Amino acid sequence: MAGAFALVIAAVSAGTPAYGQEPAAQQLVVDLGERTGAFRGAASGALYGLSDEGVPSDNTLEPLRLTTVNQKPPAGAQHPNGDALVVAAPFFRNGGQYIQINVQDMYAQWTYENAGGVIPCNQVCFDDYMKKLAWVVDQVKKSPYADRIVYVPFNEPDGIWYNTSTGNAAQYQTRMNALLTQWKAAVEYIREHHKGARVMGTNDAVFRARNYGDFLTYARDNNVLPDFVSWHQLDSSGLNPQNANYFRNNYRVYRELERERGISPIPININEYGGNRDLTVPGQLVQYVSMFEEAKVDAGGKAYWTAAGLLGGDVVETNKPGGGWWFYKMYADMAGGDTVKVTPPAATTVDKLEAIASIDDRRRQARIVAGGGTATDFDVVVEDIDEELFGEKVNVTLAATTWSGQNSDAPPPVVLLDQDFTPENGKLVIPVRGLGVNGDGGPNIDLMAAYEIVLSPGGTGTPRPVELPWRASYEAELATITAGTISTFGTPANWNAAATSGTRHVGNLTQSNSAVTFGVEVPKAGAYKLSILYGNQTGQPSQQVLTVNGGQAQFVDYQATLNFQWRTRKDVVVQLEAGANQISLAKSHPQLGTAAGQATLDRIDLEPAPAGPATRHYEAERSQTKGEVTYEYDKRQQSGAGFLTLKRGGEAMFTVYAEEDGYYDLEFRHNSPGKRGSVTANIGLDRRAVSGAVLRANPGGGFWKTDRHRLFLSAGVNRVTVEPTGPTPVRLDRVSATRATSGPQPVQVIEAEAATRSGSAAVENHGYASGGKYVGWVGQGPQNRLTLQVDVDKAGDYLLVVHYANDERKSGHVYNADIISRPLDISVNEARSSRYWFKNTWSWGNWWARGVPVTLKAGTNTITLFNDPANGAKAQGCPTPCIPELDSPWGPNLDKFAIAPIKTG
Repeated sequence: MAGAFALVIAAVSAGTPAYGQEPAAQQLVVDLGERTGAFRGAASGALYGLSDEGVPSDNTLEPLRLTTVNQKPPAGAQHPNGDALVVAAPFFRNGGQYIQINVQDMYAQWTYENAGGVIPCNQVCFDDYMKKLAWVVDQVKKSPYADRIVYVPFNEPDGIWYNTSTGNAAQYQTRMNALLTQWKAAVEYIREHHKGARVMGTNDAVFRARNYGDFLTYARDNNVLPDFVSWHQLDSSGLNPQNANYFRNNYRVYRELERERGISPIPININEYGGNRDLTVPGQLVQYVSMFEEAKVDAGGKAYWTAAGLLGGDVVETNKPGGGWWFYKMYADMAGGDTVKVTPPAATTVDKLEAIASIDDRRRQARIVAGGGTATDFDVVVEDIDEELFGEKVNVTLAATTWSGQNSDAPPPVVLLDQDFTPENGKLVIPVRGLGVNGDGGPNIDLMAAYEIVLSPGGTGTPRPVELPWRASYEAELATITAGTISTFGTPANWNAAATSGTRHVGNLTQSNSAVTFGVEVPKAGAYKLSILYGNQTGQPSQQVLTVNGGQAQFVDYQATLNFQWRTRKDVVVQLEAGANQISLAKSHPQLGTAAGQATLDRIDLEPAPAGPATRHYEAERSQTKGEVTYEYDKRQQSGAGFLTLKRGGEAMFTVYAEEDGYYDLEFRHNSPGKRGSVTANIGLDRRAVSGAVLRANPGGGFWKTDRHRLFLSAGVNRVTVEPTGPTPVRLDRVSATRATSGPQPVQVIEAEAATRSGSAAVENHGYASGGKYVGWVGQGPQNRLTLQVDVDKAGDYLLVVHYANDERKSGHVYNADIISRPLDISVNEARSSRYWFKNTWSWGNWWARGVPVTLKAGTNTITLFNDPANGAKAQGCPTPCIPELDSPWGPNLDKFAIAPIKTG
């Protein structure tokens, strides 16, 4: 994580950077004068990216402006969750356009049961398939989402029942003929029984011109062309000529196949892309997305190699963003403009520098997202900057987001530069430089990072000074290792192994003398935050022994991760001396004995421990807007480059990050004409109005006024909205958020074991639960429940934060971890209950939190938690052998609860 954030920008000018370049920096050229079409923004989807209502959270969905995802059909048996009709409501209410369903995921096994037992699929096999297809069509066409579902009749037919990837010409012809005949029958059935339905195919695992040429000819001649053509781009090894790095060639060849057959261009959807080495890594993802955006194709989406409900690994827990999530947020923020020509350096390796760039006339902004595969400095050369659009001076901001591990959240992109410059002959050269130090003494260039550059009119705003703290990273494999093993993962040759910092980690630290000792150097003595990137596959929390310079030993506790390749982060504060220090992580120590369990070590990061909570600023002109909004850049003392003017019907939405659940002071810098003290705008949180949170008019005095509101935010991302209340425009400059450390914080905490239990609900012991105890066995009906009694002074909206554990799984899949979310029905004051799902926590010993909104009355309230299977979404009449959507009859194990009013102070 430290790598990208240690970058220092030395110069931005029309010519050569001020300092020497050895070797010469690569150049990535962006021509703002050559537009390449409307921004498509449809490459953010994921296969099984959603698993249940609220998993992942709406907060993580809406800011990404998703177009499409790929889910299982109703009652599909392939996986226990991810039913398209179950996740349709959250997907569409957050702006989604269409959901694909893999019809063959009705089958329980991969690579799908073949009832006929032969290849290609014979009549027995196909009759069984058609029975299931009929079920799916019947369910979908009756749903309220019927016109927004796209059927994918076959999934990877170049394998499964047809194996049309064969090199034997006679076998190929027999198998392709069977596939084409059955494609025709399936498509005709769908279109006859679901009027207006759309289909997608053939959905091969690998693009082959032979296969798609034959398919297009047959489909044209038999009137069964798909509404979308799809294939997968998975392999990023550089060894396979059909791998992801050849998408541009695949796309060109495919369009030529259409032209040769007189077929008008059909929309394309690359509905699986990326290997495990690519997913969650901004620098890898930008390489895929740049190619898809260049071709204006949908990509819906990232491959499903691990677990459902993670948006391809970019959402941590339920509401927390990983580094990949912030990359897709950068991508989504380009919406509304046109893309422009990007010329990357000539590719000499598999992983290469790529970029997406856009220009938006209404916003008067240009955006560039670049990164991928480069371990050397690079320049972003921006040409043809229009003075009429930007003015004589241009504000340039540069920010970076990088890989945070597969199960560790990331803060918002770190701003590396915010400054005004004067282009020369319409040109700026923006150097991206790494001047930090890694543990091996090399430059701190981060090839896992993505970099966002935003150009806006400059000259009148107030850019923020950038003060980057000292940071350094140290790879475990470069440290002193005792009784451990170095393993390599996530290289091009091993493209479907998980991403790893430096492509290596240290494992098998199981012996009594096992240890990894890092030699580190810090600029001055003091407290430092030590971030340990690790994996823990034991299924329970584990430990290592931490010592600094041979001093007092302490245990470091590690949550369980999905597997030993998955990474999460543990932060510890240590005291270091100026200069050289030794940090050791070991299996045992004479002072403490032997640590429990084990962990693999990937990397450590160091930075000075923060003296207090950080204040994060969100410039209004960078927010996501809709309705009557104008972008303006003409007021002195405005924060950043500009501000917004919101008129009636307009809205600005800010994606506000919170390190942890709790109260944050939100400051709204604005100018609102009107009668002094009158309400000019309402503030919302997570699409709920917040009573008493408003902006008020400020006639007279200074131009800008600040209103402060203390709101309870959920750990991760939160949607903060500002909407005018009347016809008077509201000028909005900035929102700032700071974790509250003093003043009113009316949070009540109730241990689960202190609540009233009924039926089978019982207190159990666990060393990592709060107070060492939790309540389990809530479920199997409303009689087995837990009831909280909560006394509050004021009626209003509150957040109930549920701390829980859940590791229920359906086992047996070849490679997916078929995790199951457990639901809770929550009733307040005996009113009708609402159902919420609590995602798998990877271990019964990992205690995570999810916030649930509740409305309480003044005085005493009762909150009842149970799981009534009658409230589930189980399908009925499902044809054998498929199973209904699997709702667990049990609720999660319950540790403790925090209840807080949404607004206080």
